[in-house]
Amino acid sequence: MTIFTSPKPLHWGALDVPMIGLDHDWYGEPLLPPAAFSLAMDAQRLWFIAHHRKAAQLHPLARPGRFQSELWTHDVAELFIADPVSGRYFEFNLAPNGAWWSCEFTAPRVRAEEIDIVMPEVATFSDLSADGAWVAAMAIPLDLLRARLNFGPKTRANVTAILESPDQKFVTAADLGGGTPDFHLPGKFPELVFAPLSP
Repeated sequence: MTIFTSPKPLHWGALDVPMIGLDHDWYGEPLLPPAAFSLAMDAQRLWFIAHHRKAAQLHPLARPGRFQSELWTHDVAELFIADPVSGRYFEFNLAPNGAWWSCEFTAPRVRAEEIDIVMPEVATFSDLSADGAWVAAMAIPLDLLRARLNFGPKTRANVTAILESPDQKFVTAADLGGGTPDFHLPGKFPELVFAPLSP
């Protein structure tokens, strides 16, 4: 899982990062049009960017920039970041309009806290076009990831999405195996690879 690194601060509205296509769903069926994502980081934040050229069905309570649980019941992009040593991992949900949610797990689907805790200083951004295409981004403080997950070269991560609600299509960047869709498989997430952004 590639993270593009920038020596300069990254800013919404001026993000120039490579996008990685997601062209099939969990079952291998074509995703038309494809979705895309990127992971990038500067000295302060990890950026998660997601894009799809198809109108999204939003959670009815989703509001731009606001924390909202159960976004996965509608269209959403998801980032999972795991510490392979401790087994802890974070799930970050990003709705097409910039609503978001996060949760820390101590093992697959075992929450660290029973109640939702808003992670401080997370920022989200979004742009919805008239034809329904959308791009959204989440900026996550690196110091928090380093403190909670020992974020670094051994970290494992995956990007997933749930699209085309209510007839949901489940999408994953990494091959998590067959069977019923299950994104909570941190042992199967690939290790991060850090690549410098081209000037």
